[in-house]
Amino acid sequence: MEPIKDVHVAERGLLVVDVAAADEETALAFQAALAGRWATATADRTSRDPGEPGVRLRCYLDVRQDLASGGL
Repeated sequence: MEPIKDVHVAERGLLVVDVAAADEETALAFQAALAGRWATATADRTSRDPGEPGVRLRCYLDVRQDLASGGL
């Protein structure tokens, strides 16, 4: 995966989440669960690292806004 950039963690409440899962469906389902709760910049696909099991996915979260409770 690409290195994490300063802008992605420049403020309190910003997160970079790297996910490893057995398959793309599982990784995307986890990302969807995160996006249902917080503002999330989602990935549209997963990647595979040669020699590593499963798939990888990175998404970016802003937990300063709790979308589930109408915190917009």
